[in-house]
Amino acid sequence: MLSPTLVIARKEIVDSLRDVRSNVSALMYALMGPFVVMLVSIGTRSANPEAAGSVLPAMMSVFALVAAFVGGMNVAMDTVAGERERRSLLPLLLNPIPRLDVVLGKWLAIGFFSIAGLALNLLGFAAVIANTGLHRTNNTTRLLLTIALGILPLSLFAAALQLLISAACRGVKEAQTYLSMVVFAPMGVGMFLVFAKGAKAWGSMVPLVGQQMQLELLMKGRDIPLLQPIILGWLTAALAVLVLLAAANRLQRDEIIYGAN
Repeated sequence: MLSPTLVIARKEIVDSLRDVRSNVSALMYALMGPFVVMLVSIGTRSANPEAAGSVLPAMMSVFALVAAFVGGMNVAMDTVAGERERRSLLPLLLNPIPRLDVVLGKWLAIGFFSIAGLALNLLGFAAVIANTGLHRTNNTTRLLLTIALGILPLSLFAAALQLLISAACRGVKEAQTYLSMVVFAPMGVGMFLVFAKGAKAWGSMVPLVGQQMQLELLMKGRDIPLLQPIILGWLTAALAVLVLLAAANRLQRDEIIYGAN
């Protein structure tokens, strides 16, 4: 028999897969980055190959971070704020299930779509790199390990953060407003790294900043020592756990169920 956490996660995933419009929207967001980079690479490759080799990896890394946040946004919007608005959250919380199990189940569902969005985005960029002659890496195993250990945990953190925001909102529209604002965080990190040259000395171990830096190096075809993604992945996962505990604590409040903030 499945645990309550897995039962809730499976239900949320199945329900979200039925929402074709939201899934198509998330798919378009995930593939928008590779499409834009492909068009830019075609225009800059013939005019200035050196500029293409330096600018395009930064563009790809920012688009990848955005995909990690966009992939699960629609699911997060509906899974707590939407249920609270529809008054279907109360029957769930009246079951003899710890609130942490409820949070973990919903987090796994959001994380599933967040990881899927990031994976599709990275596959799209792999196709662009293969077809445009940009930087390639010869060590595929190290590349996959770096992505799995250091990059994918960002999707789990993004899912936890979006779940907390959804739990703090009274309805879908309010959740949509705040979750849309969170998507701009990766863009802000990208601009920060452009102007803050000294960030490379310490930013490699900071969640979100470190992922952006590692993605940019991977897009340039450079190998990264495995210790860096391992440490960054653990720090990102630890931060996600703290956010999940805050979301579980939020669900302990009666006003979350009955509509007042």
